[in-house]
Amino acid sequence: MKYISPLVSPVFGRSGPRSLAILGSTGSIGTSALRVVAKNPDALRVVALAGARNVELLASQAGMFRPRYLAVLTEEGARELRGLLPVGYAPEILVGRDGYAALATLPEADLVLAAQVGAAGLVPALAAARAGKVLCLANKEALVLAGELFRRTCAESGAVILPVDSEHNALFQAFAGHDGRQAVRLILTASGGPFRTWPAEKIRTVTPAQALKHPNWSMGAKISIDSATMMNKGLEIIEAVHLYGADLDEVDVVVHPQSIVHSLVEYADGSQLAHLGVPDMEIPIGYCLGYPERLNIGLERLDLAKVGTLTFEGPDPERFPCLRLAREALAAGSPVVLNAANEVAVQAFLDGRISFPGIARLIEEMLSMHALTCVQDLDDILSLDAQTRTRAAEALGRGEW
Repeated sequence: MKYISPLVSPVFGRSGPRSLAILGSTGSIGTSALRVVAKNPDALRVVALAGARNVELLASQAGMFRPRYLAVLTEEGARELRGLLPVGYAPEILVGRDGYAALATLPEADLVLAAQVGAAGLVPALAAARAGKVLCLANKEALVLAGELFRRTCAESGAVILPVDSEHNALFQAFAGHDGRQAVRLILTASGGPFRTWPAEKIRTVTPAQALKHPNWSMGAKISIDSATMMNKGLEIIEAVHLYGADLDEVDVVVHPQSIVHSLVEYADGSQLAHLGVPDMEIPIGYCLGYPERLNIGLERLDLAKVGTLTFEGPDPERFPCLRLAREALAAGSPVVLNAANEVAVQAFLDGRISFPGIARLIEEMLSMHALTCVQDLDDILSLDAQTRTRAAEALGRGEW
């Protein structure tokens, strides 16, 4: 394995509180991050929050943490937000994708937490990397779409990527203090989602309400559906390849229903180093925000005796074909198509327009239609993303899925 640390330059030492900009503060990662900040006021200070369309929650967060900058997606949202803020508090409010990118490059922000969901998080995260920021990356799609571009950008700007995803954060911790070049395999753990034991015929009848009920984690709608299809693990395979310099065949997935082991690194001598913890995103978030120190986030301690049993099994590629599709997409150089098709398919499922198995069928259809093209820069990526979404929408209108 040609190990590449996510840290492409040294992380600064602490001198006073670190200032933090959160892109996607109203989502599950963003709200968890603010809980970590609230527990560590001497270590962390919020300077900017971006909250998309949940203006009421963003106003509540802003009133509590009083950042100097806020961002929303629309002018209408900005007007509503101004009316909800406490009297006497007048932050600067930015709007749209440019507003998000501006927050990502604020000179006063030591850390940028990229917590948006999906391809929408690519441009702001890349802006932070170009600005040489310490980028706490929770948006796996950014690396799925533009992994090589991020690596080039970080090398040029001196930016640092710290992985927030629980699996990649676990790998990062398992690499600490070891020669990563001696790693031979990365093992990503998966809960298996809510349908791990369901037979194929029953999976055909899955409803959105059932798919949103994850057995272990509290997540947003899109990520919950990705967990149910196991596409989240497919995207994480691609993310691991870009973060750690692994070859595709050096990344494996094992189903671990208890969600206590959060991934493992196997070394040349046969040793496997695992990261264990309760299934709560405050742990990897806190690790990134405090790195290289560990913050006290006050969670219930893991009690292995109480857990009792940890079990592992291989994933079933027949019932969960998205894992296979992700590997095929990376091998064929078409992860942009994979991600765009998945986002369209997941939303269509949530809207009741396609069946649960139809998610994988639509993705496979889009991958089969894709002609190999050279995708090198941001414009190429955004163009292919838009083309795929158009094709997927057209396909949805043509028949039953």
